[in-house]
Amino acid sequence: MTAKKKTRARESTATRLNGRDLPLRNHAERALSDYFTSLNGHRPAHLYDLVLREVEEPLFRVVLDYAEGNQSRAAVILGINRGTLRKKLKQLGLSGS
Repeated sequence: MTAKKKTRARESTATRLNGRDLPLRNHAERALSDYFTSLNGHRPAHLYDLVLREVEEPLFRVVLDYAEGNQSRAAVILGINRGTLRKKLKQLGLSGS
């Protein structure tokens, strides 16, 4: 099966759990499939680190925005403690200090 056919098959069968669509998972699968297609035969390397780098900053940005800048609420939403959140924000260059 060609990459194009696999992509179409994947798009027509959205991932579901208990009858519910999982849009975040579906977007991630589509983005990764598109990434592999864009490689034009080149082999990917260090994909895990690449995905974390690409996803982590927007995740923290959007959650902080959703929490209206409240780091305690953002940490609860993310399921991490506030100290870890502050450390990650500093590493990502998102902290005000």
